Amino acid sequence: MKNTERLANLALAGLTLAPLVMKETMSNEHAMRFPFVGSAMLLSLFLLFKFLSKDLVNAVLTCYFFVLGIIALSATILPAIKRILPEQWNKDLIVWRFPYFRSFEIEFTRSQIIAAVPGTFFCAWYASQKHWLANNILGLAFCIQGIEMLSLGSFKTGAILLAGLFVYDIFWVFFTPVMVSVAKSFDAPIKLLFPTADSARPFSMLGLGDIVIPGIFVALALRFDVSRGKESQYFKSAFMGYTVGLVLTIVVMNWFQAAQPALLYIVPAVIGFLAAHCMWNGEVKPLLEFDESKTAVTSQESSDDKSSKKVE
Repeated sequence: MKNTERLANLALAGLTLAPLVMKETMSNEHAMRFPFVGSAMLLSLFLLFKFLSKDLVNAVLTCYFFVLGIIALSATILPAIKRILPEQWNKDLIVWRFPYFRSFEIEFTRSQIIAAVPGTFFCAWYASQKHWLANNILGLAFCIQGIEMLSLGSFKTGAILLAGLFVYDIFWVFFTPVMVSVAKSFDAPIKLLFPTADSARPFSMLGLGDIVIPGIFVALALRFDVSRGKESQYFKSAFMGYTVGLVLTIVVMNWFQAAQPALLYIVPAVIGFLAAHCMWNGEVKPLLEFDESKTAVTSQESSDDKSSKKVE
């Protein structure tokens, strides 16, 4: 699966995330290419804002994220809506084919239509007002969908991805004006905004990539715990590492009053806390050997065996 291309928007490591339509598992090769694809996209956006009208680019992006926002927000609230709707509304598929392009079709349920109604009104409010709170809610919906739909597969792949984006983030923030320029020019829910008391700098920003990239690594730690049928011990240490890294980012940013590459602090903290915990428990080998795809196959086979025994 071409994760690098399909997740090109996410590869900006803090600039954007398009909701996915299926669960993807990243390979080592894709993880290695990820920072390069992200760099190419980041530079392309920088050139767009440099040579084209900022208002024109943002108008196109607003339309783009209006549609993506409806999809992401609807998918996020769908589980809650399903509980109060008839079961058939959740199961029966409606197939809609594009006029003049009959080979293209969309499948959806009535529950998804119901979920899309509040999502549409909310995105219309965001598009008309561009309020920071609406921006943050849409951004969090993108994050939830990204973390839910993307899997690293193994901790080795996760380490490769985080290491590559660690260097990527440092380079584009500290050694060029590209990242900061694009983040400030890009008027779309690709970052979380936090109001400040400083009139010269009314908002602090946290890119969605700084949530999703470490988030999929933390989620992998949770699935590792679940696969072993144990308490969420490694999830807690990975999550604690993320929290420490984020707090450190905020402290350094306010201390120096300058933009900081969040992954510079988050990546070492997440990997460091998890590594220290598994070394303390003497479980480095099981963690490094964990492969989610193999675990899923084993779980499926076990489930099939149980089903066959019940039939007998």
